[in-house]
Amino acid sequence: MPELPEVEVVRRGLVSWVRGRTIEAVEVVDPRSIRRHALGTEDFIGNLQGATVGDVVRRGKFLWMPLLDTGAGAPAGTRDSAGLPQVALMAHLGMSGQLLMQGRDVPDEKHLKVRLRLSPRDGMPDQLRFVDQRIFGGLFVTDLVPTDDGGPGGLAESPLPLIAGEAAHIARDPLDPAFSFDLFYRRLRKRKTGLKRALLDQGLVSGIGNIYADEALWRARLHYARPTDTLRRAEAERVIAEARQVMLDALAAGGTSFDSLYVNVNGASGYFDRSLNAYGREGLECKRCAAVGLSSVMKREQFMNRSSYTCPACQPRPRNGRW
Repeated sequence: MPELPEVEVVRRGLVSWVRGRTIEAVEVVDPRSIRRHALGTEDFIGNLQGATVGDVVRRGKFLWMPLLDTGAGAPAGTRDSAGLPQVALMAHLGMSGQLLMQGRDVPDEKHLKVRLRLSPRDGMPDQLRFVDQRIFGGLFVTDLVPTDDGGPGGLAESPLPLIAGEAAHIARDPLDPAFSFDLFYRRLRKRKTGLKRALLDQGLVSGIGNIYADEALWRARLHYARPTDTLRRAEAERVIAEARQVMLDALAAGGTSFDSLYVNVNGASGYFDRSLNAYGREGLECKRCAAVGLSSVMKREQFMNRSSYTCPACQPRPRNGRW
């Protein structure tokens, strides 16, 4: 499943290819991929056809494209009295969803589910395709609602104080310029749980998945079971700073690519998996310890039906840990 850096890679790619272009035609190849659009295929197509993609926005792993009307043929009511968009196309990538830009001469992918034909733009493909082998993801049109703090809905090229309704319940992520560490820390200290459980809680901080949680904790030299109510401010600042940095490093590399189904909007896989320090390194030496002449082997433990990877030497198990 793609994590935040993978979704941000897709967002940045989509901005370059689709922002400002009009959706001229919509083809739903497999209705299962729009099952979250409760009003069905005809309504889905009617909301998209004739609309212009105003931006591409991300909060955590949620991705949406605000839609603007473009004339008589466009869906009614896609701007409010202030000229702001009211609806958006939401993309849920699930386990294997891909948003691919393709030219009309490129053969259809085996698992093509939805095709959007876009207005022409020099040197750019004219189709945005949603491809999904496992069909856990999907597309749907949703309402935009005001953010609860008045800030931007998420990371965008032209930030607006609007958020897709389905994403309104999640907190901001560490890459969001409006992320508030003070708010995060106050909420963190009130929790009586383990640190990694807290980092995976999308209501506290969004976008930190299992891989990047392990990497951030390794960099911060903190064990995943450290009780949150004992975490000092400097330690919390360190783990958030490391979470932010590990995701920025992943962005620079194009994201991780453990799953061959994950590709960005151009169809290219990421390479950050080659730079991981903790995740997936069971039985291998800790890179940090080895660098100073110490011998310590990375350990894997079961955690919430997943795995956690730690170094026993530089991430010691806490007393009264919360597992």
